[in-house]
Amino acid sequence: MSAPTEPSGRYLSLGAGIQSTTCLLLAIQGKIPPFDATIFADTGWEPAAVYTHLDRLERLAAAAGIPVVRVGVGDIRVDALDPAHRFASMPLFTLGPNGEHGMARRQCTAEYKIKPIKAEVRRRLGYPYPQRIPAGVFVEMAIGISVDEVHRARDADVAYMRNTFPLLDLGWRRSDCVTYLAEHGLGSTPRSACIGCPYHTDAEWARLREQNPAEWADAVAFDAAIRHGSARANADGHPLRGQFFLHRQRVPLDVVRLRPQSAEEADAPGCGPWTCPHANEQAPVAAIEADGAGLSVREVA
Repeated sequence: MSAPTEPSGRYLSLGAGIQSTTCLLLAIQGKIPPFDATIFADTGWEPAAVYTHLDRLERLAAAAGIPVVRVGVGDIRVDALDPAHRFASMPLFTLGPNGEHGMARRQCTAEYKIKPIKAEVRRRLGYPYPQRIPAGVFVEMAIGISVDEVHRARDADVAYMRNTFPLLDLGWRRSDCVTYLAEHGLGSTPRSACIGCPYHTDAEWARLREQNPAEWADAVAFDAAIRHGSARANADGHPLRGQFFLHRQRVPLDVVRLRPQSAEEADAPGCGPWTCPHANEQAPVAAIEADGAGLSVREVA
């Protein structure tokens, strides 16, 4: 029997930001082919505005027969501070004992976004892990990447998903998406990223502090809680030799001096499962080393 050549399903990776919301609205309005479902990977620590927006999208999509499926593996904030939970490293800024600057490795996107989406696709195909998916069985996964971010478009890393890019096919830029959403009552679409994402620009931190004091306080508390390493490592008697910070200045978040940002930085894209704007940055990575007496941070290229 020959392998299938048509996709077994057509899905949208919904980050709930500008571009993915545009893709969903285009499908709802019949301007692009419909999706069998849209999949939102919930880290558990999105701003309240994102969850409000997601509720609105669910209602709009349901009227068009497109379910919005929320998937997840836990709450990234709770898990990071749980001594019994494995720590999926966030790209935290590090300060070594001798002033070395580095960054922790970014595992959070793979763990809290990509992993649950792949699990949902496997479930819908009928081959949950660790079952082998037959050759030729695949789904199309639409990803909201616009022309000005074309360098982020890439093939899927598994054979059972084939990425598609509706906005590239239309030749749309992010500004086209912003205009389109505003014309259809979705001009308030928020940026999707964890409340305490270390990749926030100063403009984003300032907006959080000024407009959402409760979420700012949440980020400040988390920043203090992770200063000396993960809760699990500390519980195991392996404190970090060095310090973790949410802000690149490597000082406590509540005393950071936020600097003016350019218009481009102030309107930075959000963090989607396959569209993190910092995925290709070559920043120094902090090596977290165990030497029998604790954990230390050193800078590596």
